[in-house]
Amino acid sequence: MDYVFCARNTSGGQFGDNAGPTKYLEVPETAAIHTPAMAIAKSTWFAKVAASAEVRRTEAGAPIGDVLIYIHGFNTNLRTVLHRHRLLRKGLEALDYKGAVVSFDWPSADVAVNYLEDRTDAKLTAIRLVTDGIGPFTAFLRQDCEISVHVLAHSMGAFVLREALDDADDRKALVTTGWSLSQVMICSGDVSADSMGSTAVSASLYRHCIRLTNYSNPYDAVLSISNAKRVGVSPRVGRIGLPASAPSKSVNVNVGIYYDEHREDFAGITNADHSFYFSSPQVLKDIHLTIQGEIDRASIPTRLERDGKLYLRP
Repeated sequence: MDYVFCARNTSGGQFGDNAGPTKYLEVPETAAIHTPAMAIAKSTWFAKVAASAEVRRTEAGAPIGDVLIYIHGFNTNLRTVLHRHRLLRKGLEALDYKGAVVSFDWPSADVAVNYLEDRTDAKLTAIRLVTDGIGPFTAFLRQDCEISVHVLAHSMGAFVLREALDDADDRKALVTTGWSLSQVMICSGDVSADSMGSTAVSASLYRHCIRLTNYSNPYDAVLSISNAKRVGVSPRVGRIGLPASAPSKSVNVNVGIYYDEHREDFAGITNADHSFYFSSPQVLKDIHLTIQGEIDRASIPTRLERDGKLYLRP
């Protein structure tokens, strides 16, 4: 089974492109898309995800493991959400990842010209990520549990994550619960690079994680300012990387050299320069090692250092 919590509306037994009540889905491996009929009780969903996240137990019997929450970007239809979820899950499992992978599916159309509408929907539903996912996870797992919660945000998913954490810190009920994330990873991040420094808008994002890893690709044409859909948008963190003012707990990994040397491997992927991450064994290995958190960020073997900057090994 694949596990998704979905904040889309429903119409005619299918999910739509607008916001709706969050549903917790258990999706059969054979299903091409997720539907409202796959919804199960919230408590049952969390229990099943926690069980699949468990890797081992401490001497005292407390479960140890990992949950990785994937947040998709804009212009992402239901089929693509599940496809990338499974690429991520199966790719990590091939590397001996034993934890759980779940997806947060927020309302996003499958038409590229809906960029601004998707951005509005992302902001409106971002808080659901915390109230219906991260918050309950940490509360559920706090019961004699040592299961860590991580996040991988792709494209506009980085905007969803940042807005969600910023909004959560303005809500007393969430502030007092003391929830936190372990590893936060952003790839092709569709947020302003300048805003990812020591700024008020990103303060909550950094405060609620142990480490933030940003993967940037200078060849990412989707995030180019010259892209017609993005006129007037400032340089994105997924294209030029984190600013010098980013907190010390953050690290930027430039994947440009790797992508440029492996273009042919990703030739069949739409907008490969923006979305190849899910199909790259090297990126997935780096993500896996990051989740494990056992190696210093500068010493992870999938990375090389040049002139004080980190690059993904080609």
